[in-house]
Order: sequence, then C-alpha cells, then structure tokens
Amino acid sequence: MTLLRLGALLRDRRGGRGIREVAEEIGISPATLTRIEAGRLPDLLTFRKISEWLQINPADLLGIPAEPTSANEASLTAAVHLRAEQALPHDAAKDLAELIVYAHKELARRIREGRVNVSTGI
Repeated sequence: MTLLRLGALLRDRRGGRGIREVAEEIGISPATLTRIEAGRLPDLLTFRKISEWLQINPADLLGIPAEPTSANEASLTAAVHLRAEQALPHDAAKDLAELIVYAHKELARRIREGRVNVSTGI
C-alpha cells in the first residue's frame, strides 16, 4: 500500500456512494475528494482525515516502517514526503530531509540526557 494508491483506495471504499456524501463524512470538500481520487496528493490535515476515515495507519500509506533501520532510510523517507512539493527542487528536498533526521536524532539525544523537557520543549 502506498500514498500513490490513495485515490484508488478512496474510490474503492466510496463504492457507489456520492462524492458529496463521502466528502462530508470525511470532513473535506467534494472538490478535494475529487482531486485526491484523481491522483493529487492531499495536505497533511486532509491526509489525516482520510486516513482516519479509511481506518488505515498513515505510516502504512506512506510506506514508513515502524522504526527506520538507518539514518539513510529515515532521510529517504523524509525526502519522499518533501518531494511531493512541486516547487521544491530535488536536491533541496534531500538536504531538508537530512536536516530533519539530524534534528530528530539530536532531540532524542537531549531527551535521553534529560536536557529537554518534552512537555514544554525547553
């Protein structure tokens, strides 16, 4: 299951029900549902609503393993999400993905050392 199959999953689950009815059930506009069924990628809030409606773990749709096995794999996963942004050059998406992975590792290290209060972010 991949994000590229999201439109097909929605069409299959919707069955013969109308676009307006299902869009209202999901909490999105009929135009948005139509675009996603046609293959467009949703924004994050819409993606969350659709995942909940489909009762599918978003990580499964995104092809994210439960725990990345390496920094390179985590970076690749982040890069895939960033590449969905049409205006973002490929190299910029890769660099941002590496930055996100590094920041995540640094935050995890600080939490382990007790240097960050996760509830306040300080």
